[in-house]
Amino acid sequence: MTALPQAELLERMRAGEIGALARIISIVENERPGFEPLLRGLYALPARSNAIGFTGPPGAGKSTLINAVIRCLRQRGKTVGIIAVDPSSPITGGAILGDRIRMGEHVKDDGVFARSLGSRGHLGGVSRATRRIVDLLRRSCLDVVIVETVGTGQSEVEIAKIADVKLVVNAPGLGDDIQAIKAGILEIADIMVVNKSDLPAAASTKRHLEMMLMLRAANRDVPVLATSPLRNEGIEALVDTAESLLASRIPLDSASNRADIRNMIAEHVANTARRRLGLDGDPALAAQIDALCDAFAVGELGMNEITARALRLLA
Repeated sequence: MTALPQAELLERMRAGEIGALARIISIVENERPGFEPLLRGLYALPARSNAIGFTGPPGAGKSTLINAVIRCLRQRGKTVGIIAVDPSSPITGGAILGDRIRMGEHVKDDGVFARSLGSRGHLGGVSRATRRIVDLLRRSCLDVVIVETVGTGQSEVEIAKIADVKLVVNAPGLGDDIQAIKAGILEIADIMVVNKSDLPAAASTKRHLEMMLMLRAANRDVPVLATSPLRNEGIEALVDTAESLLASRIPLDSASNRADIRNMIAEHVANTARRRLGLDGDPALAAQIDALCDAFAVGELGMNEITARALRLLA
């Protein structure tokens, strides 16, 4: 395939050419030659859309709910980009990518662009390339960007740093009304969703979540909505609430570009350090890092000094 100049690729993406969008994502996600000039060109463009993040525990029905939300958005004439992060195999790094199967009804819809990303062992419910790709989709031709995380635990809240509006999806019978008492994933919600509201325990789960949120001043304005994709109930209200939040709180302007770049670079630094501190098969580096660990263990060096020296070693 003939390589196109970065400027032409970006222009085609902005004009709505899905093939160009897919090629840019592949280059950026896998850091192929030319990905840095592409990123510079990308972040010179103003964002056109915001991102809605769906997170929550496994079994809450996130994919099925998103499928219904996409259907609602398409009925309103909105184009949609969906990034679904799937668990990766710890052996091969591959992913099942089951979300693509569950969202099969939208595969042939030209107004829906779906991309699955393997988490590749990255914690936090997202992959290490998620932010770049979300920033890319927000600057493409799409009206709405949706991000679905891997089924998460309480500490895995990285979606809060990526999405403009965060939906935490719960299901009756999973104990999430009790988990709301603790600090963690339920505290990042802009909207709390009790999915599978056709199940018997849905009403009590909704009441428990509302009571727990009332105990925290910071969460008192978080709506708790009930949805049933099976019966197509509550989907319109959920989309209305998300769109209202986006319109009232999240301005779209070029001033956000620097913040997007800063966040992207910060994640790249953290991911690079994490990867290289895994020692990458470098015996000399491993020996130096081990020496720093030993110095910390015997009290010769504190955490700040260890960090500074480690960063110099990784440079």
